[in-house]
Amino acid sequence: MQPAFAETIRKKLRVGGQFHMATDWEPYAEHMMEVMTAAPGYENAEGEGQYAPQPEWRPVTKFQRRGERLGHGVWDLMFTRID
Repeated sequence: MQPAFAETIRKKLRVGGQFHMATDWEPYAEHMMEVMTAAPGYENAEGEGQYAPQPEWRPVTKFQRRGERLGHGVWDLMFTRID
């Protein structure tokens, strides 16, 4: 996750649209949170610095299952385009 990618996604979203990310690697979740918090035109849907609960509609991936088997947590991030 890099700032340029966040900007590319923002341009594709309508105002009010959400960019949803998930990972089972905590350092990457922290990195994504830093990048998205600093990205212009977004607001954290859960509140500043907060991770989202896994939505019921998000499928569990093979990566998530593997991470959970290894004792990793899972972090979802939901950022809303605000402009």
